Amino acid sequence: MNLAGYVIKRIFQTIPLLFLVSMISFFLIRLAPVDPLAELKLNPSITQETLDYEVQRLGLDKPIIVQYGKWLKSFLMGDLGYCTTGEKVSDKLMERIPNTLLLTGLVILITWSVGIPLGIIAALNWRKPIDRILTIFSSIGMAIPSFFFALLLLIFAVKTGWFPTGGLTSYNYSEMTPLQKVLDCLHHLCLPVIVLVTISLSGLQRQMRGNLLDVLQADYVKFARAKGLSETKVIYKHALRNAINPMVTLLGFEFASLLSGAALTEYVFQYPGLGRLILEAVMKSDINLVMASLMIGTIMLVIGNLLADILLKIVDPRVEAA
Repeated sequence: MNLAGYVIKRIFQTIPLLFLVSMISFFLIRLAPVDPLAELKLNPSITQETLDYEVQRLGLDKPIIVQYGKWLKSFLMGDLGYCTTGEKVSDKLMERIPNTLLLTGLVILITWSVGIPLGIIAALNWRKPIDRILTIFSSIGMAIPSFFFALLLLIFAVKTGWFPTGGLTSYNYSEMTPLQKVLDCLHHLCLPVIVLVTISLSGLQRQMRGNLLDVLQADYVKFARAKGLSETKVIYKHALRNAINPMVTLLGFEFASLLSGAALTEYVFQYPGLGRLILEAVMKSDINLVMASLMIGTIMLVIGNLLADILLKIVDPRVEAA
């Protein structure tokens, strides 16, 4: 199967998953004995016309299965309704999604750029001091809860004043030059990135180390050495290529775990991302914002997994669609 056909097949396979996630999320939220528009009604800036429109759009005077059908229809048409602040949900999401993609993209880039080489170094120095040191640090990184680590760094930022304690930009961002704007964003991203990279890097490095150690014991690697090939060729041309294939599969899961782990980190650092938005929407019982955020998050996870599968098919042509 060619790559285009593989991508099309995978896209069609994800449609039932998205439908199932939306159904489960909607019914779980509606099980709560709370008026979905309660928070919206408490906002004095919301007009009666907007409330009537939401009642009609969600079909709140109809059975729950009909409500789900109406919500699904409006979601597919791009009408996500209004959040409790009176803003359009679509506008709110468009503000937050780029910020979350910036954070997770930066974390994945740093994690993979550092984790893969460290895993290779550890495997090639098996049971040597450098391997033991890297193993200790990776164990510490995996043992630290992200929420607790984020709180520690937040306290550090407050005490020292070296880093911003929240947000993505400074108050005078609009007055800065383009270079200053980039540096200001990076300065605000430092602590959230450190938290997420520390948690993700540990597992990735250990996985790469284990994969390479397994491959180095394979018969074809021993045969390559017996033929007289240089150790560099054996490792980097034969062993590493096969050891890194399973890592590509982890890329989708890495993206998924970052989105879920970033929620608490974003909340601690008051980072304007999608994870923080979902938490705030849940606490406010904002059904429109919760449902839209969950669906967008699910779509992002599906895209992450799809990209990982496409990369795996590119680096290993033997992989066929299931």
